[in-house]
Amino acid sequence: MSRKIRQYHRWLSIVFTATVVVGFLVAALDLPEWLFFLPLPPLFLLMFSGLYLFALPYRRRKLTV
Repeated sequence: MSRKIRQYHRWLSIVFTATVVVGFLVAALDLPEWLFFLPLPPLFLLMFSGLYLFALPYRRRKLTV
C-alpha cells in the first residue's frame, strides 16, 4: 500500500508541476483568470498523500514499540 501511495505521490507531483507551468503560460497569454486555479486540485492531493507518507514512519514505530 505504501509503495503505491509513493508512486501516486511522484506522478501527482509531475502533474502539479505541469499545471504550474501551464499557469505561467496563461499569465503570459492573458487568458481567463480561472486557469490560475488549475494547480489547486493536484496540490491538495499532494498535501494529503504527503501527510500520509510523513506520518507513516511514526505510525509504524508506535505499532512495533
